[in-house]
Amino acid sequence: MALVKGLRNQSNYYGWGAIVLHWLIALAIFGMYPLGLYIDSLTYYDPEYQIVPNWHKSIGILIAITLAIRLIWRAINPQPAPISTHSALIKLLSKLVHIGLYLLLMAVLVSGYLISTADGRAISVFNWFSVPALPELVENQEDVAGEIHFIVATSLISIAALHAIAALKHHFIDKDSTLRRMLGTKEDS
Repeated sequence: MALVKGLRNQSNYYGWGAIVLHWLIALAIFGMYPLGLYIDSLTYYDPEYQIVPNWHKSIGILIAITLAIRLIWRAINPQPAPISTHSALIKLLSKLVHIGLYLLLMAVLVSGYLISTADGRAISVFNWFSVPALPELVENQEDVAGEIHFIVATSLISIAALHAIAALKHHFIDKDSTLRRMLGTKEDS
């Protein structure tokens, strides 16, 4: 087993650029969901009520920026070839799951933005910069976007968990290189 060399993807493995962006977003998804549930449990009088939601919003904006970088990186890098031992069905499911994860993540980010800016105030990202608000798009925008945000975030975390379980299945049961490719290791050449 050898470590991946280089930032860019190759024909049979991912480069460090794709690997780092993948794991940053994965960690953020698995961290933001419980943080969101915690925020939902806070009352106006909790000391964290003024702090934790701002962290959640700020991290959400940073995830949106990271996702944009990841999508650009994906567009300008060759994708490694699918693993030859995978069936056509597995290859199709893999493609559909990845598309679904991207779409759900975008929907979570947009709905979170619409919740956060429903009152017309910009989102301050850790006091580094602000993301301006759009005018209210629908009546009761905060409530409508909040319901969508919860449903889509729950769907996202569920599919991401299944994605992780499938990667572990490929690694421990199928013993193929699916997970190793995203861990930065490859077969010795």
